[in-house]
Amino acid sequence: MPHLTLQATPNVTILHEESLLKSLNKVLWDSGHFGKPEEIKTRIIPLETFLVGVEDDEQTNGFIYASLKIMAGRDLATRNQLAELLVTTLETELSPKQSGRADLQICVEVEEISAVYHKKILGS
Repeated sequence: MPHLTLQATPNVTILHEESLLKSLNKVLWDSGHFGKPEEIKTRIIPLETFLVGVEDDEQTNGFIYASLKIMAGRDLATRNQLAELLVTTLETELSPKQSGRADLQICVEVEEISAVYHKKILGS
């Protein structure tokens, strides 16, 4: 824990996905809210079909939606801090790389994971 899932529309340019994931994991780790760096799991899920608004036929709007799931017990201030760190990191990493063809919306949601969560580590 935590789990960070990014959904990205195809009109958002992410040149180096691994670098973006490393930056996001680092900012989460540096926040001091997690026990071990290897607990942070991040992935990107590309979206093929999307619509922003009602009639964006030219796809002039794109977005990154980040969902951070963390164990229960952190207060609202901590959850807001984590969301802001992710928004800032995404903005810093992605803004210079956009083509200008599409406006980029960055959305981050921080939610507590279900109390029913099981994890097992296989290997050494």
